[in-house]
Amino acid sequence: MPGERKQRADGERTREAIVRQAVSLATLDGLEGLSIGNLAGTLDMSKSGVYAHFGSKQELQLATVDEAGRIFQAEVIEPALAAAPGLAQLVALCDAFFDHLMRRTFPGGCFFAGAALEMGTRPGPVKEQIAAFQGGLTALIRQFILTALEQHELPAGEDADALTFELNGIILAANTNFVLREDPAALNMARNVVRRRLAITTTTTAPTPTNDPKSRPSKRLGKRPDGTAAVDASAHITPSTHNS
Repeated sequence: MPGERKQRADGERTREAIVRQAVSLATLDGLEGLSIGNLAGTLDMSKSGVYAHFGSKQELQLATVDEAGRIFQAEVIEPALAAAPGLAQLVALCDAFFDHLMRRTFPGGCFFAGAALEMGTRPGPVKEQIAAFQGGLTALIRQFILTALEQHELPAGEDADALTFELNGIILAANTNFVLREDPAALNMARNVVRRRLAITTTTTAPTPTNDPKSRPSKRLGKRPDGTAAVDASAHITPSTHNS
């Protein structure tokens, strides 16, 4: 019936609003710091209204991790997948991550960087869900590297596992520095470190931060969320300089 469908749709929208707020709060207070009371207060809802959508704290935590993954997929992974296969995808993924931080999508920086440290010593389904996400991201970076190797965009002797580890380290260090100092220069440095490590002979400037919640990263590597020009990695790669 139409009334039932509307009620169900309203309930889904309310649940989405709750988990979206939960992701933001978790970047400040941690997943263990989430509470029905805090969420109710920030959303101007009753505790019973929030509780009705989640049967337990663990269910709330799992829904929060799932929502964080959905947002990361849209803001970081999809722009990378839209880039040309290989080296351009590596640069696109790193740049999209830095843009994700620059926009201050969440007040405490990267959700998964904090959640992995917090929940890493707490066995259970929440840890497993976070570990699965991190494992998938690592595998994706490694696949981009393998494609770049196949296309002779990286030296033939490059260790895919080691480079995956290095790029992961760079983006995590960028997150830490940006959260601590709120200085866009940290992200600009990280962009240039990525390019230097991948032997892309160009530098780039960090985009102007925006607080527009509707802002989304471009599907193309050539533009930043604010419309300023970005470095197109593929235009600066000269595979012939690498040994094949």
